[in-house]
Amino acid sequence: MKIYADAQSGNCYKVKLMCALLNIEHEWIHVDILAGGTNAQDFLAMNPNGKIPLLALDDGRHLWESNAIINYLASGSDLLPSDVFAVAKVQQWQFFEQYSHEPYIAVARFIAKYLGLPESKKAEYEAKQAGGHKALAVMESQLAQTRFLTGQGVTAADVSLYGYTHVAHEGGFDLSLYPNVQAWLSRIEALPNYIAMDASKGKA
Repeated sequence: MKIYADAQSGNCYKVKLMCALLNIEHEWIHVDILAGGTNAQDFLAMNPNGKIPLLALDDGRHLWESNAIINYLASGSDLLPSDVFAVAKVQQWQFFEQYSHEPYIAVARFIAKYLGLPESKKAEYEAKQAGGHKALAVMESQLAQTRFLTGQGVTAADVSLYGYTHVAHEGGFDLSLYPNVQAWLSRIEALPNYIAMDASKGKA
């Protein structure tokens, strides 16, 4: 199993974290997105959408989109429930991450961390703040009621949302405003086999 990714990407880190939590052996292949690594013809042959992360199975099959990958990896474990409604709740939070969280928090972080917050991007950066805070407020409300996003036990939904939430401060979001979110982050970090984003670079 090979994972094509960038360890500093929240979407790629979600996959790395899932592998760590479940002790899944894999080969980590770094792809430099800023240098155009995802536009190489050999990469596009595996993922015509030209994005990371990408999972390459030993039998030649490929899977892309981070939440699809982590759900595949979690299948059969406690991190992905077998009950139909429970699975739908996991997916509910994953779609929330995709449409209401990542477009604000991840993009603001990209502009600040990867692009260095250039003057030409400041308006876009500022425009992302309200949406990001709204997403964090939704999480704060849920985590006031339950230890994890879908209930009292950790699931793939938590891995999905942890990826960019724990580095939201790099996009200008003050997490001290969300104590329940901070407590949830600490619970994730206390899980057996947890691996930090910085520790994941280049490791399998």
